[in-house]
Amino acid sequence: MDKIEELLTRGVEKIIPSKEELEKVLRSGKKLRIYQGFDPTSPEFHIGHMVGLRKLRQWQDLGHEVIFLIGDFTGRIGDPTGKDKTRVPLTKAQVLENAKTYKEQAAKILRFEGENAVKIKHNSEWLDKIPAPELIRLTSFLTFQQVIERDMFQRRLSENKDISISEFLYPFMQGYDSVEMDVDVEVGGNDQLFNMMTGRDLMHKIKKKNKFVMTTPLLTDSEGKKIGKTEGNVIALTEKPEILYSQIMALPDDIITKGFEYLTDVPMEEIEEIKKSLKNGENPVASKKKLAFEIVKQLNSEKEAEAAAENFRKIVQDKETPLNIVSIKVEDETTVSDAILKMEFASSKSEVKRLAEQKGITLNGKTIEGIDQKISEGILKVGKKKFVKITKI
Repeated sequence: MDKIEELLTRGVEKIIPSKEELEKVLRSGKKLRIYQGFDPTSPEFHIGHMVGLRKLRQWQDLGHEVIFLIGDFTGRIGDPTGKDKTRVPLTKAQVLENAKTYKEQAAKILRFEGENAVKIKHNSEWLDKIPAPELIRLTSFLTFQQVIERDMFQRRLSENKDISISEFLYPFMQGYDSVEMDVDVEVGGNDQLFNMMTGRDLMHKIKKKNKFVMTTPLLTDSEGKKIGKTEGNVIALTEKPEILYSQIMALPDDIITKGFEYLTDVPMEEIEEIKKSLKNGENPVASKKKLAFEIVKQLNSEKEAEAAAENFRKIVQDKETPLNIVSIKVEDETTVSDAILKMEFASSKSEVKRLAEQKGITLNGKTIEGIDQKISEGILKVGKKKFVKITKI
């Protein structure tokens, strides 16, 4: 598989108008302008974002102009895609705070320096400046019938739920990004198809120009739910290597082959062999370890991936306390619950209580039952894989 074929097929769900048409342009040697937008509704990128980021990196490596667009204007409105009610608007300060480390996080995959560096843009650069008369003129290119046909809006209408005007405007605002940047290709998850096609339509009507749409598949679990913040199963790109490794090991087995295809550089031929072996009943643990190793190596380094693999072996397979355990200092009045929540080993006190009831919390090897008891020094273990060394201030 050559680089262009891999670009157009690996981790790609659809190309509109067609793969053949885009391939013809690429084989001609023409360089294109590509972008993907990221609304800063959360401060962290997760492994679901890797699918699109890696696709952008492929475009970059082939010498095309890549734009990493931060949706600091659209992020304030909130993308209505898949939502059963209107999202709470964010302030400009909130979205800018969320986006503060986006470049640093994306730089784990994209090159922002050197030859053919990825460009960063913010859509507030143009959307903040559209005067009301011009906005009214531009929105005339988008019809009510186009927007109201969206499945989610039809569902809300049938359930007698509100649809805000801002939600109607969102696809226009995102679509207008394509016009303003005069792009040739937009990359995005398949859940963004409507918004991306709105941009394609606006390009035709305003610029008289074709825009290719390339959708990437979503990274989903065994029940078809996205791996991401919406479903509460986030695996952050900035997670510590040993935790990242263990989180990937905790993913369902049926994510292994798609994980290799979407998130790694392992050759497709090798992935097909892995797929066959799993289908033939081979234990998936070895394949999942390789997947975890490849992802941790990509986001950190080979040395850190090796240490994370060893750390996992000691925790899970040998049931030993890890060597590179995190340490925190606590005050005398700190409770077991306080320490667990501080480490973000649980999201709420009620979750800590459930863990304790399930005998899932130990201190120095002894089961903890009272989560409000003052914590003493030693090794606190939560669940099977989370450890922290407690010392007093």
